[in-house]
Amino acid sequence: MSMLDFHAHLLLPRVLLIDDDLVSREVLATVLTLSGYTVHTAADGPSALALIDRHECDPEVILMDTQMPGLSGISLIEELRARNRAKILAISGSSAPDAVVGACDGFLLKPFGSDGLRQALEKFGPPARLSTTPEGEEDPPVLKPEILTQFRQTMTEAKVREIYTAMVDDLKTRINDVEAAFESLRLADVHRIGHSIKGGCAMAGAAQMARLGALLETITFEPGSDQVDNRARVLRDLHAAFSNLERILMVEFPA
Repeated sequence: MSMLDFHAHLLLPRVLLIDDDLVSREVLATVLTLSGYTVHTAADGPSALALIDRHECDPEVILMDTQMPGLSGISLIEELRARNRAKILAISGSSAPDAVVGACDGFLLKPFGSDGLRQALEKFGPPARLSTTPEGEEDPPVLKPEILTQFRQTMTEAKVREIYTAMVDDLKTRINDVEAAFESLRLADVHRIGHSIKGGCAMAGAAQMARLGALLETITFEPGSDQVDNRARVLRDLHAAFSNLERILMVEFPA
């Protein structure tokens, strides 16, 4: 079974993962992404708070390691609660203080499998859809497995890797350009960049990025328009979709 055979089409809550251990953080983030979750990661408490303060992350569930250098434990929980209404799930490789466990909405002892993690997340109520997905529509997959399979059947693995590497490099530039265009309200540039993102990503099967490109292609800056207020949310979804795509490609094309 392909690593891309995951349920990215399901409507799942946005997750912020805070863990100072690089390996644990990347393994958990990959498991969550392959299960269809939109994931942001932070290596410590201050970095997580900065993501929220800069409106780059609007999580509905926060997975937080209980033992990290610096800001951690009860102090970090209080800071997170003051900024966000997300449910907090504590994770640790050893037992955590009762006060920390009591201040959170759940606790998982490492190591735990993907099923245990999924069951813990499901306890937090009905999932939420991607903020920029229209009502009545399912979230698109991060990467369409059938497109990747077609590429691999008609090209060498090296060539397929080259295509996706070029796409990722191009997206980094285009996302930066979108941010600058939003900042200066250059509507024509936003539309042009969105059109390019939509076309290239659709051809490569990066469906989530392609749909966001289509949204950028038609977004308006009319006075009183809801879309003006939603610019920060669109950028959050762009960054989240890009991170998910990078993570999937790292699984498919390991270094």
